[in-house]
Amino acid sequence: MSNNKPTSKIELHHGDCLEVMKEIPDGSVDLTVTSPPYDNIRKYNGNNALWGEHVWKGVIQELFRLTKDGGVVVWIVGDATIKGSETGTSFKQALWAKERGFNLHDTMIWQKNAIPYDPKCERYWQAFEYMFVFSKGKPKCNYIKVPCKHAGKRKPNNYGQRRPDGTLRTDRHQDSRRIQATKVKDNIWYVPNAKQNGCHPASYPEQLVNDHILSWSNSGDTVLDPFMGSGTTGVACKNLGRNFIGIELDREYFEIAKKRIEDTK
Repeated sequence: MSNNKPTSKIELHHGDCLEVMKEIPDGSVDLTVTSPPYDNIRKYNGNNALWGEHVWKGVIQELFRLTKDGGVVVWIVGDATIKGSETGTSFKQALWAKERGFNLHDTMIWQKNAIPYDPKCERYWQAFEYMFVFSKGKPKCNYIKVPCKHAGKRKPNNYGQRRPDGTLRTDRHQDSRRIQATKVKDNIWYVPNAKQNGCHPASYPEQLVNDHILSWSNSGDTVLDPFMGSGTTGVACKNLGRNFIGIELDREYFEIAKKRIEDTK
C-alpha cells in the first residue's frame, strides 16, 4: 500500500534569526508559529542579554516582509513581573506588529494545566499565556470544530442579537433553527504543559503547535519558527506534511532540535 503522506522539506539554520531571515525571499512563508523569549523569565544558556526591544522589533518587521498575503504569524508570549508590575512587553509587541502592517486577527489564550508554586506570590497565579494571531490581509482559516453540547435542539434565529441599548432584537429572523452537531472552537485553548525533559527550559506542547498549523495552513505550505528552541514546531510540521524553516541561535538547542526532527518518521 502506498503512503500518500506528503514529504516535508526541512531547512534548519544555526544563527541569528535577524540575519538568517534576510535570506528568505519576500512573501515566501505561509505561517510562522513561534514563542520568542519572554523578557528574562527563562535562562537560555546565557543568551538573554542578546534579547530586547532592539531584536523583537526587527524580527516582527522581517516577518511582515517574508509572510505571504493571507499568511499568519502566531506569536506565543508572556510577560515578566518586575517590582510588582507586569512589563506589558507582549502588548507592545502586538501594537508594533500592527504598526508594521499586520492585522491583529485574534488575541487567543493558552490556558495551562500546571502553575509553578510561588510562595511570594501577591496576586492571582498566572495560568495562561497570550497567543497573538497576526495576519497579512485576510487569513486563510481551517477553523477547528468541536462537538456542540446542545446539538439537535432549536433556538430562535435572533438568539443573542441585541440592539445598542441592550434590548433583544425581535424585528427579524423569528424562525427557529436547529443547532448543528459541531461549532467552531473558542479562542481559549486548554492544553497541558509540555513535559520538561531538561532539553529546553520553555518548550511548548506539540498539541498546541499542531492545532495552530492545522488552523492557519494547508498541506505543502511553508512554516517558519525563528526561535526554534528544541524543535517542536519542526516536529509538528514533519508530522503534518508542511515544509519547515527553523532558526536557532543557541548551538546546544539547535543540535537537540535537529535530532528531534530527524528522528520524527
